[in-house]
Amino acid sequence: MTQTADLIVIGGGIHGSSTALFAALRGMSVIVIEKDTVARHASGVNAGGVRRLGRHLAEVPLSQHSMEIWYGLQDMLGADCGFQIAPQIKVAENEEELDRHRARVQTLNRMGFYHETILDQPQVRHYLPAVADHVVGGLASLRDGFAQPFWTTTAIARKATQAGVVFKEGERVLSLKRETDWTVTTDQDIYQAPKVLNAAGAWAGALAGSLGEYAPVEAIAPMMIVTARLPKFCDAVVGATGRPLSFKQMPNGTVVIGGGRRGRADTATNTSEMLFPELRNTAATAMDIFPIMRGATIVRSWSGVEGRMPDDIPVIGPSALHDGLYHSFGFSAHGFQMGPGTGETMAGLIETGATQFDLSAFAIDRFAPPNT
Repeated sequence: MTQTADLIVIGGGIHGSSTALFAALRGMSVIVIEKDTVARHASGVNAGGVRRLGRHLAEVPLSQHSMEIWYGLQDMLGADCGFQIAPQIKVAENEEELDRHRARVQTLNRMGFYHETILDQPQVRHYLPAVADHVVGGLASLRDGFAQPFWTTTAIARKATQAGVVFKEGERVLSLKRETDWTVTTDQDIYQAPKVLNAAGAWAGALAGSLGEYAPVEAIAPMMIVTARLPKFCDAVVGATGRPLSFKQMPNGTVVIGGGRRGRADTATNTSEMLFPELRNTAATAMDIFPIMRGATIVRSWSGVEGRMPDDIPVIGPSALHDGLYHSFGFSAHGFQMGPGTGETMAGLIETGATQFDLSAFAIDRFAPPNT
């Protein structure tokens, strides 16, 4: 028997689950269809950075909005997400990099945003006593933070369930078609709703393409390293300006290192593969920035499948071709922080047709199909 709702969400990551939660809080009936389990891919295995720092300028207003939600998210969900407020610092290893940061702060200030600030060398050493001597300064957002991705996404899904959202895990969408309403056919059932959100991550481009909307999503597999416990030496989340790095010491003393070096992702088999030469480069960068890491022991590593767009910013907003179809995908390895804010924004847009944010930079039709 066909199941119906006001909204069907395809994808049970942080963006799909957050939109479902906020839509339910607006009184909508919602079904989430997830081909695996909630938080199985990018939303459960990312680095956990809750970061406004260094974002594409088009993302800044939405990221700011999301940060305000993050500050009260654990209370809202009634769950421990592992969220801690902490400085996010992008270190500059030479004066040219520091000058680029100064120019960015000026641009943000002209836009009316003041969350990013320049740190000179003594200030960087105040926040990062163990940083290498050659670091000359940095760019910081002092009230960003980090969280546990799997805890957070599953907590959002639990709260959504309490609000009436129905999660259908382990169901693969076979087709999406529109007659009067949208009909979603899975390998197990049929669902209908007047509105559908495509939040299918690395698989979202194929879904959009089946409806005539070109979305060149690249499946990527960012890789992470965790070390054995070390004495406390870092209270910030640290990146580098000129090379990939995401670095933080957890409360238990372990160090989580990532930053964008990639393995191989395969959406057909639902898997990712580690590339250990690339992991070696990640470890080398960490040791360059923090010499204390030269004695650290790596205890495990992992990767997950994420969706990346060619311009490294997501697709957010309504379909360019179809009424009642919306997109939220392609967050390009930096979507975790934006999850709650984007979800709340999309829920409002889906229910009312309007939003306070300018989403034009994220429009799906910004990409020209090949040979056009």
